Amino acid sequence: MPRGFQMVQENSKRLIPALLLLACSGVASASGFQSFEQNASGIGNAYSGSAAVADNASTIFFNPAGMTQLQAHEISGGLTAVDSSVRFNDKGSSVGALAGTGDGGDAGNWLLVPNGYLSWALNKDWYVGIGIGRPFGVKNEYNDPWLGAAQATLFEIKTVNINPSVAYRVNDKVSLGFGLNWQRAELDYRHHQSTASTAPWKLTLDDDSWGWNAGALFTISPSTKVGVSYRSAIKYDLTGKIASTTPGNAKASLKLPGTFILSVSQKLSDKWEMLGDASWTGWNSISNVNILRSSGALEQSLDTDFRNTWRVALGANYKFNDAWKLKYGVAYDQTPVQRAANRQAFLPDNDRFWLSIGAQWAPSKTSALDLGLSYIIVKDSRINNSQATFGRVTGDYEANNWLLGAQYSLSF
Repeated sequence: MPRGFQMVQENSKRLIPALLLLACSGVASASGFQSFEQNASGIGNAYSGSAAVADNASTIFFNPAGMTQLQAHEISGGLTAVDSSVRFNDKGSSVGALAGTGDGGDAGNWLLVPNGYLSWALNKDWYVGIGIGRPFGVKNEYNDPWLGAAQATLFEIKTVNINPSVAYRVNDKVSLGFGLNWQRAELDYRHHQSTASTAPWKLTLDDDSWGWNAGALFTISPSTKVGVSYRSAIKYDLTGKIASTTPGNAKASLKLPGTFILSVSQKLSDKWEMLGDASWTGWNSISNVNILRSSGALEQSLDTDFRNTWRVALGANYKFNDAWKLKYGVAYDQTPVQRAANRQAFLPDNDRFWLSIGAQWAPSKTSALDLGLSYIIVKDSRINNSQATFGRVTGDYEANNWLLGAQYSLSF
């Protein structure tokens, strides 16, 4: 067995278990509860050109066809610190006498999000690899009790995704890639049992399921690359328990959305490179989530009425010298939430605008360290959510996110 392949195997045995312990957590950086931080090297460009860049092994997630642009053996690992702030301002909520008082404080959280990827060439045309990350995740937790405690005190979705992949170089112009995705999801949802009771209600559900992803990379010219990729929707039949005054088993069906990406990378000169990105996410797969008792009785219905969304991004790289590259990016990301009546206290999402900067330091031809910083401005949002048992939460939300990440990549 080649020494390089043995090294990849040895590294994977150490890397993957450590990442599994960390990756199953969630703070959403993108709209809804989608997470773009599948690498830290893309942060500086606001993830523009994500399916076309292919400059390290994290291309496995964004476009597996990009592995054909890599060296014979590559490893890439990153860590992103995510800090989110979510604050509610009451505008006349009607929640009953026992729900609580106050605006709930800052419901946002911060955490560290890891990723890891391995890629190696079987020959000059065939490549295989594996990646691990967290495509979806969110955590909002209010001070308890607060005005909306009958609708939400904590809501957390955690995922972990393991993505074995293969790529084939058809010719110098076209490469194709395909991957399988084993994904695990866990949900933790808490609130008071009603506006007339302060008794806690807690739902915990989990499941694992399979999906797939595919992509193509086209080298139009030595200075122009176009990438397209698609990640399939993944359907879960979640099962778990309800902890309340009437505890029992519970279940729910959830279909996490598929995503399509079109990306362009264009070198303008020896110094400048422009990047563009348009991505579509099929959020209408989550229009309504029914939480059922094991008997089939309806416990609670979450009327989200999500719509499909688009995200567009534009970025630039400036090659300062052989060792340093500077990165810039902006992006606009639509929310799947359509109206104030469907905005949930546990997920008060709205459109987002990204401002990003970063840098890459390459001390040698075989290694690179990427650093990136993004400030994500979330548009102020209005909520007017009325539920028979859980009261009416009316008010405004102010929110923002910070991302700070580092990615190290090595070829051998």
